[in-house]
Amino acid sequence: MSDLSSQWLQRSRSAVWHPCTQMKRHEQLPIIPIACGDGVWLEDFDGKRYIDSISSWWVNLFGHNHARIKNAIKDQLDSLEHVILAGFTHRPVVELSEKLHELSGLGHAFYASDGASATEIALKMSFHCWRNCGQPDKHRFVSLQHSYHGETAGALAVTDVPLFSATYAPLLQSNLRVTSPDARLAAAGETAADVALRAIADVEQLFQREAANIAAIIVEPLVQGAAGMLMYDPLYLTRLRQLCDRYHVHLIADEIAVGFGRTGTLFACEQAGIRPDFLCLSKGITGGYLPLSCVLTGDDIYNAFYDDDVGRGFLHSHSYTGNALACRAALEVLAIFEDENVLARNAEKAGQFNQHLTWLHTTPGIRHVRQRGMIWAFDVDNARSDFSQAFFRAMLDRGCLTRPIGNTVYFMPPYVLEDSHMRQLSDSTQEVLALLWQDSVASRSQQDTPLP
Repeated sequence: MSDLSSQWLQRSRSAVWHPCTQMKRHEQLPIIPIACGDGVWLEDFDGKRYIDSISSWWVNLFGHNHARIKNAIKDQLDSLEHVILAGFTHRPVVELSEKLHELSGLGHAFYASDGASATEIALKMSFHCWRNCGQPDKHRFVSLQHSYHGETAGALAVTDVPLFSATYAPLLQSNLRVTSPDARLAAAGETAADVALRAIADVEQLFQREAANIAAIIVEPLVQGAAGMLMYDPLYLTRLRQLCDRYHVHLIADEIAVGFGRTGTLFACEQAGIRPDFLCLSKGITGGYLPLSCVLTGDDIYNAFYDDDVGRGFLHSHSYTGNALACRAALEVLAIFEDENVLARNAEKAGQFNQHLTWLHTTPGIRHVRQRGMIWAFDVDNARSDFSQAFFRAMLDRGCLTRPIGNTVYFMPPYVLEDSHMRQLSDSTQEVLALLWQDSVASRSQQDTPLP
């Protein structure tokens, strides 16, 4: 590592409290100072490049330094960077809201700056809506086992990843959990649809008992991301929509990670043929350029707040709500989808990457190889206790940024991934898994050797 890189590393460790990180680990696992990015590549201060196979935490859709998004932001800077959205409006936020309505069928857009904030907004809206409608007892929320919806207090209350939520349990509202439709739970002879039907039966039983007290159920459509890219059949969402209608429970679709083409359609809910009551969006909405999130709702929700009484209004706010620069970036992202036939191109790229990864299906110790749209994942059996860190570091040595979740390796790359990048990711993964497997076997052999 050069002196320049070392300086940035030390300054970052001293001044920056990095997210989702036990900072003490960076005594052994160096932070990588990044100087620039272009396309799928990130480059450090020593000129070493890394394929960004996780889209910089799932936000970057069309690669770094994308000319169209960058120029749209520059153009917007010449007219308006930001204005308070309470009592004022502007062109980018109006045009973005209209476009999202056209694409989703949900005609009212409420903006914030990040995914957790979108979750908070949807939960509060649902609770407040039922209160305005004369049903204040409907105040509890349902989420899936292993769900993740953000790390603010309301979002953590519907998150079932103990690493994030257990510490803060005394601060969190008590809510309800239902079985995950995770296709990996299929018994011999079962399909993913069979698992979905078993899981939806659990929801129906809960609704039968508790619907009078339930405001909403929140789900990550088709893929539960932070739990390890758990994937499930769209039938679950179709049946869930039916149950929500029958028992008068709001359906919140958290598409923060899976929206904007990640699952193969613009919105994951499209694959189930449903429309949620609340659609939460963030991450890829600006192509990874600026913070923005949005909650979309229909007329029925919006009209429950429309009243002469200020207290019946939704008084939630963020200083940068509907930021003009971020909205302009989002508009350009949606224009790229249309102009460049992105979804069809992604389907071709997915098939191409699948060919590079066929070896996974015949490799001992690899289970549950799965893919939906532009998301790939597999689980490593009997992984060493430090597998995620060891894999991360070994892949960095080979010019690939990955971030395993426990013993699950996943790829969620930018949509500009090309064949050479796919080959490098595949070859490096195969090489690293073999290396770590040999280390693990050697370690177990040493442990099993009796003492003299």
